[in-house]
Amino acid sequence: MFEALSGKLSGVFDGLAKRGALSEADVMEAMREVRLAMLDADVALPVVKDFVNKVKERAVGQEVLESISPGQAVAKIVNDALIDALGGAGVAPLNLNAIPPVPVLMVGLQGSGKTTTSGKLALRLATRERKKVLLASLDTQRPAAQLQLAQLAVQAGVTSLPIIAGQTPVEIARRALDVGRREGYDVVILDTAGRLSIDEALMEEVRQIRDVTHPAETLLVVDAMTGQDAVNTAKAFNEAVGVTGVVMTRMDGDARGGAALSMKAITGAPIKLTGSGEKLDALDEFHPERVAGRILGLGDIAGLVEKAADTLDHEEGERLAQRMMAGKFDLDDYASQIRQINKLGSISGILGMLPGMGKVKEALGDKDLDTSVLKKHLAIIGSMTRGERRAPGIIKASRKKRIAAGSGTTVQDINKLLKQFDMMSTMMKRFNKLGVKGLMRQGMSALMPKGMGGGPPGGPGGSPFR
Repeated sequence: MFEALSGKLSGVFDGLAKRGALSEADVMEAMREVRLAMLDADVALPVVKDFVNKVKERAVGQEVLESISPGQAVAKIVNDALIDALGGAGVAPLNLNAIPPVPVLMVGLQGSGKTTTSGKLALRLATRERKKVLLASLDTQRPAAQLQLAQLAVQAGVTSLPIIAGQTPVEIARRALDVGRREGYDVVILDTAGRLSIDEALMEEVRQIRDVTHPAETLLVVDAMTGQDAVNTAKAFNEAVGVTGVVMTRMDGDARGGAALSMKAITGAPIKLTGSGEKLDALDEFHPERVAGRILGLGDIAGLVEKAADTLDHEEGERLAQRMMAGKFDLDDYASQIRQINKLGSISGILGMLPGMGKVKEALGDKDLDTSVLKKHLAIIGSMTRGERRAPGIIKASRKKRIAAGSGTTVQDINKLLKQFDMMSTMMKRFNKLGVKGLMRQGMSALMPKGMGGGPPGGPGGSPFR
C-alpha cells in the first residue's frame, strides 16, 4: 500500500545523490517534493507540515550540507522522521498487565473488520502468549454477528460466550466478565457493535460498556482502505471513549498509506497490530522502523525472516536441503519447494520485503510477479506418475501429450518445466561436486551451465552454438 509513496521518495533521494554537494536550495526543493508525495499518499495536512518542518530543520544543518554523501544523510533524516510519525521505534505491545480476566474492548465502525480481528487476536493470544481466552460478542445490532464470532472462536480453538437472546450489550459484558472470573480465563475479548457512520447512540453504548468493564486495552479497528476517513474515525472514538491502540486492517490492499502515517499524530494512540488477509493467523505486530524501511526501499529482511520462521515447515526444508546436497533432487522435491514458497504469499509481497527490489518491480511494470507459473508447474507435476516424477528423463513425446491433457497445459509448457528442472539439477550436482570451499574459490559462475560461462565459442567454458 506504500508503493506510490515509496517510488516518489526514492526518486527524490536518487536526485539528491546525483548532485554531490547540496545547497540549501537543493534541500528545500527536495522537501517540496516530499511534501507533495505525502499529500498524494493521503497523509493528513497537519502531519505533513510537521514532518517536513522537522526534516528541514535537521537537513539544512552544517553536518548534512558538508557531509561526504549529503543525499544519504537526508535519506537517514527522512527515515528517522518517518519512524517518529509512525509511532517511534519498537513495537507498542498490548497491555495485559492487570488482574485476570483482562478485558480487551474492540471498537470501530461497521465493516472495518472488528469481528474477524477479534478472532485473530484470540488465536494470537492463545497460541503465542498461551492465554486462556474468552470471546464475547456484544453486537446485538447486526444479524448473525454473535454467530459469526462463535464460528471464529471454534476456528481459533478458544471459547465463546454462550448466546442468550434479548440481553443488552452491557448485560452481555457483565456476564462475560463474570464467566471469565468464575472459569479462570486470562483475557476476555469484547467485540462491540459498529455503525455505518459515527453517531451519538454508538458512542453512548461504547461508553456504558467501558464504564462497566474498565478495559485494560481499548483497541480501535480501522480499515486502511478508507484513507483519511480512518483518521477522522480514530479521532472521534479517541475523544469519546479513549483509545489505547489501533488495529489497521487490509494493510495488504492497494490504498494509499496516508492513514497509517497520520494515525499516531492525530490520535496519540499507537498502531499496535495490522491485519493483512482473511485467514485467522494474518495478524501482525506493527513495527514502525520496518514500515519506514519499506517505504524508503530499504526492505524488511527481519520481517521476511520472521514470516519464514512462522510459516515454513522446517523439517521439510531440512529434508530438501539434504537431498539437494546429495544430488538426489527430483520433481516431487521441486513440487514441495513450490508449496513452501506459496506459504509465504505472493512473490510481489516477498520482493517488497527485499532491499532495492522496489525498482525491480517498477521496471517489470504490470507483469505478473505472482505465483501463476509455479501453480502451472504444480499442475503439471501432479499429472505425472510417481515414476515420471522420480526419473524425468523417461518423459518422451507420448507421455508429454498425456501430461499436457491431464494438467490443462501444452507440451511447450512441459518442455519449459523439464528444461528448467534439468538446469537446477545440473547446478545442484556441480555444487555437490565443488563443495562450499570450491564454490568460494570459483564463485557462483562455477554453478552455471557451460554455455552461460565465458571462454571462446566451442572452447572451455564457451558455447558451441555461439
